[in-house]
Amino acid sequence: MKELVLINCRLDRRYDIYEQLGKGSYAEVFLARDTVASPQSPHSEVVIKALNVFLQDDLDADLERTLVENFQNEAVALDRVRHPNIISRIGHGTARDLKGTVFHYLVLEYLSGGDLQAFVRKQQIPLQQALGFIEQICAGLGHAHEKGIIHRDIKPQNLLLTADRSTVKIADFGVARVNLSDSPITRVGTNIYAPPEHSPMFAGQTGNLEYSRLTPAADIYSLAKSAYTLITGEAPRAYAHEPITGLPELVRSEEWADELLRVLGKATAADPRERHQSVDELWADLAVVRQIAADGEYSTMLRARVEAPQPHVARGYSPLPPAQPNFEPIPETEPAPRQTVPTYTRPVYPAPLKSDVAKPIPITAEVPIVAKPVPITAESPIVAKTKKRRTLRRLATFVIIIGIFTGILYGTATYMRGRGLIPEITNPFKTRSAVAKTDIYLRSGPDAGNDQIGLVTKNSKVRIVKEQNNWYQVDVVEQGRTRNGDANATRGWLNGKYLELSDN
Repeated sequence: MKELVLINCRLDRRYDIYEQLGKGSYAEVFLARDTVASPQSPHSEVVIKALNVFLQDDLDADLERTLVENFQNEAVALDRVRHPNIISRIGHGTARDLKGTVFHYLVLEYLSGGDLQAFVRKQQIPLQQALGFIEQICAGLGHAHEKGIIHRDIKPQNLLLTADRSTVKIADFGVARVNLSDSPITRVGTNIYAPPEHSPMFAGQTGNLEYSRLTPAADIYSLAKSAYTLITGEAPRAYAHEPITGLPELVRSEEWADELLRVLGKATAADPRERHQSVDELWADLAVVRQIAADGEYSTMLRARVEAPQPHVARGYSPLPPAQPNFEPIPETEPAPRQTVPTYTRPVYPAPLKSDVAKPIPITAEVPIVAKPVPITAESPIVAKTKKRRTLRRLATFVIIIGIFTGILYGTATYMRGRGLIPEITNPFKTRSAVAKTDIYLRSGPDAGNDQIGLVTKNSKVRIVKEQNNWYQVDVVEQGRTRNGDANATRGWLNGKYLELSDN
């Protein structure tokens, strides 16, 4: 087992990694600071999920290929199910760590509010707040099911909160099934929250159930077990791989307890065909519990219209996915790829040559050292040096004064031009153009915290309209490649570090 050496280094000339958040069987997760993003941006801190195939003790070519494919499938799944209540992928890359080990990585948004499991441990969540979280999970999970993605590991630890703890997002699509198929189901998930069909221990013990076909009912089972934890504050350990048939004593006397138990019992039925077949159906079945939480009392008349679960959009969400990665298995001895982590070593200085070493002159009686006074006259070199120093000092003072005066004039002109008090001086006979060095988002203003209004692809040609603090307002002349389905703006702001400028 060999861990990656990434702490206190800059990845891809952009991400400063300073903390390891966790480690699994095939990947390590780090917290990094995005040096390009504005400090006020919600993505100024990001998560780096690094694939480390060398965490496997019995690594071979087939296993490495499988791990790389699963890692790429996670990126594909995240892009396909992009949703306000699903964690977003921001980027990807391939690099070497400080010891030269090659690895692939994904850049994910950082949710600093922690996971729901830790949140429940700290405090009892009010029923209405717990139902609000469940609604957001239903919205995200339902969207994933519509796109043909089964998560297969829904649990409170994979449900992350934003900093203000008002938005919950589904994370860890590492074991998600990208396509619904009749292929055999492998054992995944946590025993407490995983449905019985995910465990080989139960194979052949449930009659004629067709466990070879994976359906959204598997995620609904895990969601119901997670809802049990959120509402009651306890994990359903007594009902591992079994339907929920009871609630903790602390909540049994609540007015909504019987109705909640009925819904959770159906959602965790052993036979997937007897469960709710969609998250919308589960959310609708919770209508009575939701009404009691909202009104404070049970009502025999339910609301006439049962709305579908609604998403909750947090600041910084963008529906535009980044470029799709294309990872390949890379042996440890392969030459360094294009995107590399810079390594720093202490410089070694060679020993001085003998000819470079100053040799002291021996003081002997034959070479007496006698200080002889030098008379100071008008023609004396000392007087000449003094005059020269005085002249240089005056010249330096004059240059400094001119520099300060020029700086004041320039600063005043820049301020007045920025306020629109004087027009900007441009050369009408000269235009500037540039070429995008990589894929970069087009923003509504000269700052990384502004809204993303489109995407400029690599090698796109742009014409510069205006410049402000190394940000350029540009007109997109020609896209580097076609991106079907994307509605891109043709004018916006780009960061100068991603442009190759040229004068026409």
